Amino acid sequence: MLRFAERYKKEVVPAMKAKFGYKNNMAIPIINKVIVNTGFGKQVTGVSSDELKKFSQIVLEDLTLICGQRAVLTYSKKSIASFKLRKGIAIGAKVTLRRKKMQDFIDKLIWVSLPGSRDFQGLNASSIDKTGNITIGIKEQTIFPEVSPDNAKRIFGLEIVISTTAKNKEEGIELLKLLGFPIKTV
Repeated sequence: MLRFAERYKKEVVPAMKAKFGYKNNMAIPIINKVIVNTGFGKQVTGVSSDELKKFSQIVLEDLTLICGQRAVLTYSKKSIASFKLRKGIAIGAKVTLRRKKMQDFIDKLIWVSLPGSRDFQGLNASSIDKTGNITIGIKEQTIFPEVSPDNAKRIFGLEIVISTTAKNKEEGIELLKLLGFPIKTV
């Protein structure tokens, strides 16, 4: 199994040049960042500030373990009474990965976490947008090897957005397939 950077140079570049007719290696799409985020949602609606701090600390610790980089809290920008939401309250956490940490995370996601998840059939091509970015929803953070299901204090879902420099959906799908993403074709 080739690592991310080696696979890109040895397999992806020649295949993309052959399929799309690129004349320059710099024109070939790449993955430029990965954003891993989670929202607190109903788990913190109407709870005290102490409980919110405890829950947010648990989420930050788990996200930091999963990504290998410190997670940051995201805060509400305005108050919405129907959601019992006040301005400035922590409503989620996120991590933006680039370069080496991004490559390590993608390798772990493709070869360890996704295949190890229950009833995994592949990623839908419909989750790729018109500019080649893919969004993956994960129901439980325990599919990652760093988080033990026995020691997990709270179970929460994640959203992983993989941003590419592809110009259209076809280029994005081809890039992700060549990198090893298990994408189902319809």
